[in-house]
Parts: sequence; structure tokens; C-alpha cells
Amino acid sequence: MSARRTLATARRVLLQVRGDRRTIALLILVPAVLLVLMRYVFNDDPFVFQRVGAPMLGIFPLISMFLVTSIAMLRERTGGTLERLMTMPIAKLDILAGYGLAFALMAVIQSAVTCAVAFGLLDLHLVGPRWLVVVLAVANALLGMSLGLFLSAFATTEFQAVQFLPAFLLPQLLLCGLIADRSTMAAPLRWLSDVLPMTYAYDALHRVSTSSDISGRLLLDLAIVVGVTGAALVLGAATLPRRTG
Repeated sequence: MSARRTLATARRVLLQVRGDRRTIALLILVPAVLLVLMRYVFNDDPFVFQRVGAPMLGIFPLISMFLVTSIAMLRERTGGTLERLMTMPIAKLDILAGYGLAFALMAVIQSAVTCAVAFGLLDLHLVGPRWLVVVLAVANALLGMSLGLFLSAFATTEFQAVQFLPAFLLPQLLLCGLIADRSTMAAPLRWLSDVLPMTYAYDALHRVSTSSDISGRLLLDLAIVVGVTGAALVLGAATLPRRTG
């Protein structure tokens, strides 16, 4: 790997994103808007928002980052950009690391805006420290980014890339514990939820919202999220030479 080539790739991706206002809106504004919408959906029962608000600080960015990165990488594949890059003296991990660095910066901005809206405008209360929620929100956004980069390898059109959202993420949303406590689910669903990364993303944020302790279980949840993120990036790098035409 080369730091110079990684930074050059990150700069190119950021310039592309800067020129697409709709992508910027989807990444930066939509998670905050969805959080505001959720707050007023439960206007007559604010306890519900206080219960699910913190986990959604991570889940909304995860979903939006997954969608944007899967489509962005697919365009690179189908547009021939990756094939041209692979003819140059640049490592596959340089390309993925550059994408990861660019979207990591977007994830920090995204999480900062979303958390500022939640704590400043919507009066979301936490038992744990706010800075840890921001860290977890960034980690979740990066998880969505890495999964989007990896799964884009299995799509040949943007429509197919978008289909991964309901096929891959929505089942995790149902099984992570946000809708119903996992202990009340049928045993096969509990076992399935144990291997889904969003389960650990949700658990970590839920623990911060209900406890001031930085427990070993919370750190384990975060380690699993980080581990899956890294594994998805490595697997994504392995698919880069895949032909699209």
C-alpha cells in the first residue's frame, strides 16, 4: 500500500461527491431529517423516541452510507474506472482504503450533524456519554460503507444495487432488537440475529443510552462492528478485478 496513492484516491472520491448535491443531501441531511420525523411521529409518546433515538443515530447513517457507497462503487466498475486504475501501479487495498478514507470523513460529518440535531434540537437524553454515541455512529456509518463496497460486486446495474437494501439490511433492522426484544423472538430468528452485524451496532448504542458504564460487552459489540467493517473491506478488495463488461 502507498499513502500517496490512497490519499489521491480519497481526494478523487471526495471531489466526485462534492459535485453531486443529491448525494451530499442523502449522506448529510437525510439521517437528521429522518430523526426529526421519528421524533414527531411519536409526539404524543416521547418515551418511545427516547428509547429508540440513540440506536437510530447509528442505524440511519448505516443505511444511507450503504446505499451511496454501493452505487458509487458499481458506477466505478461499470464505467470502466476500476479497470483503468488496475492497469496502473496501484494496489487494490489502496483503492479500497482511499474509498474508506473519503467516506470516513463523510461519516464523521454525517454523524456530527445527526447527533447535533438529536441532542440540540430534539432534546434526546442519554445515560451514557454523548461522545461515545458519536464514535458509535461513525463506526456504524463505516460499517454501512464497507458492506456497500463489498456487496456492489454482486450487482451489474444500479437497480440491482438498490435491491440489496431491502434484501440485506431490512431483515437486520427487524431482527436487531429495535422492533422487538430478541429474547421474545423464535429461536431460529435469535440464532440468525446473532450473526448479523446490525445486531451488534444496535446493542452498542442501546447500552450507551441506558447505562453510563463502558462495559466489556459494549466494547465487544464495538469490536465486532469494527471487525466486520475490516473484513468487508478486505473481501471488497478481492472482488476489484471482477469484469463488468
